Amino acid sequence: MTTQYKVCSCNHTMPLNAAAGAALGEVLGTPPLAPASQLCRREVGGYLEALDGVDRVVVGCTQEQALFSELAEQKQAVAPIRFVNLRESGGWGKEAKQSLPKMAALLAAAALPDPEPVPTVDYDSGGQALLIGPAARVLPWARRLSSQLQVSVLLTSGDAGHPLLERSMPVFSGTRVSVDGWLGAFKVSWQQANPIDLELCTRCNACVSACPENAIDLNYQINLDACTSHRDCMKACGAIGAIDFQREETQRGGDFDLVFDLSDQPLITLHQPPQGYFAPGADPFAQAEQAVQMTQLVGQFSKPKFFVYKEKICAHSRNQAIGCNACVEVCSAQAIGHAGNHIKVNPNLCVGCGACTTVCPSGALSYAYPRATDLGRRIKTMLAAYAGAGGHQPALLLHSQERGAEMLLELGRLAGTGALRGLPARLMPVELHHVASVGIDGWLGAIAHGAANVLVLASGEEAPQYLEALEKQIEVAQAILNGLGYEGRHIELLRASNARELDRKLQEFQLRPPVAVPAQRAVFNIASEKRTTLEFVFEHLLKYAPAPRTEVALPAGAPFGSVSVNASACTLCMSCVGACPESALLDNPNLPQLRFIEKNCVQCGLCETTCPENAISLTPRLLLGDAAKQPAVLNEAQPYHCIRCSKPFGTLQMIENMLSKLSLHGAFAGNIERLKMCSDCRVIDMMENKKEASILEVKR
Repeated sequence: MTTQYKVCSCNHTMPLNAAAGAALGEVLGTPPLAPASQLCRREVGGYLEALDGVDRVVVGCTQEQALFSELAEQKQAVAPIRFVNLRESGGWGKEAKQSLPKMAALLAAAALPDPEPVPTVDYDSGGQALLIGPAARVLPWARRLSSQLQVSVLLTSGDAGHPLLERSMPVFSGTRVSVDGWLGAFKVSWQQANPIDLELCTRCNACVSACPENAIDLNYQINLDACTSHRDCMKACGAIGAIDFQREETQRGGDFDLVFDLSDQPLITLHQPPQGYFAPGADPFAQAEQAVQMTQLVGQFSKPKFFVYKEKICAHSRNQAIGCNACVEVCSAQAIGHAGNHIKVNPNLCVGCGACTTVCPSGALSYAYPRATDLGRRIKTMLAAYAGAGGHQPALLLHSQERGAEMLLELGRLAGTGALRGLPARLMPVELHHVASVGIDGWLGAIAHGAANVLVLASGEEAPQYLEALEKQIEVAQAILNGLGYEGRHIELLRASNARELDRKLQEFQLRPPVAVPAQRAVFNIASEKRTTLEFVFEHLLKYAPAPRTEVALPAGAPFGSVSVNASACTLCMSCVGACPESALLDNPNLPQLRFIEKNCVQCGLCETTCPENAISLTPRLLLGDAAKQPAVLNEAQPYHCIRCSKPFGTLQMIENMLSKLSLHGAFAGNIERLKMCSDCRVIDMMENKKEASILEVKR
């Protein structure tokens, strides 16, 4: 597949000359590149020529992306075009002259084939919008939006200065409002507590005139504090029947496509509310901005299905006992819930943060946008190109495609003026849908493939629980690296709210001493299964470890560890074996043994929770080498043989416990020897004993 690269020095503001073009061509496996200086202006003909006869075009400029796309469309170019920001990513800044390896890495990654498309989640919105809140806010917006949306109104309080005029839209009143659902499928319920039903009311004003206490204004809701129960309003309303003082908190509700919540406090307080729900509160600027967004959500929409779920290896629950609950606890959209022995993820509520896949210890939940294999290939390609161009101590900066990308763009622009230093030459940006979607397997995979550091940029848009989860995962990953002798801080969460703060923290990062890394870059590809990738990573890290060891202590909550059994309490009932979802705990079909394969254990705790004797405890650690893959015997016992046929059917400890607990039970009184028999012999003995009374012989 042929790729044409077009790079530009942006009017000689970047160090891209003929020598740099030759070096880039050598790394990218193409003839020497001929950097332009005004590709978007007087040299645009070179860009147009590059569109012919190739499979792909990579343009090292995002500033004029719209122009280049329009020109390609006018020419009816067939080759897809990729755009790479070389300028703000390193072409401008204090270390621009050392940024050639980074540019090679970014260009090489842009030339990769497109990943396979992921499944989509569909929404259908007809524009039925419900506006909720006090009349003073809701009614003006209802009038503004009614020409573009099918507006309904739910008033939580009235306002004499904003009367209800002609009946142009459904109007309800109520309190205790509940909103559930998503774009195109919201279910809203409320309690109709006021005596006047606004949908039945004709706004004839008869009740307003009849009320002796003036407790009714042009919002047509009765002020119950002022009302003294004359009921003159009911008489005036007459057969219309809009007023009913016997109405006691009638439950009402409806289905809507969009919800515009103008309450002082949002009805949905999630960090990631459902799509189609807007809660600007009292802020007029936020109201205007979100009202525009809402008007654009009419029609059919789709988004990626961000996750893949393999329930077979899910360690959430077994036999009504909860084990791992990490994904449920971390989700900021409440898209994940308990569903029997497994979980259920609502794809309509999922917003694609990927934190659930990062904290999932088994890999039952994996991220699909991009898939681990696609992201791994991109990172591996970048690191290989960086090394091929002579770069040293490469670092990755994982950032979000929204606020994170904006911050990097601002940082690069300010660096171009000399106000800030800009991105270090060895730091390569990697754009993600959300930074919480990459975890231990991705970070350590990058280290194995040659990265010295992995920085995760938290720009302030993340839910607090995401940052807490990332910190814990980073602690585990760093403990593994340091435990194997790789000194220094390789992985860290970089918190910055603006470009200047980011620049300052990057300068601090640059002043740290170099970290220890594997002597050789790994050649394996990142797998789709998290535990498979980690197995490859651990093998590589151990092989080149400065201080190799087969056991590394890990902090509490790590997804790796051992299981210990109190042999004096364990009866080898094998309840833990039945509960283990990862086949880490095994029995022995030939002997009364409990065995353990540590490589498979995810420390979910189901065995510990299930054990009836409380004989199991967990210890976080990482065991490496063959010992982690081989079954280890945790407990074994002398088999007990049937006193009648000599067949082994239990353990000595189990039979002794049965004898002590059941010897006084009525079913075995006088026949205690039957507890020492296997199930077949026990039945035979019962049938042979003619002295025992049968239940059929017992008289009523």
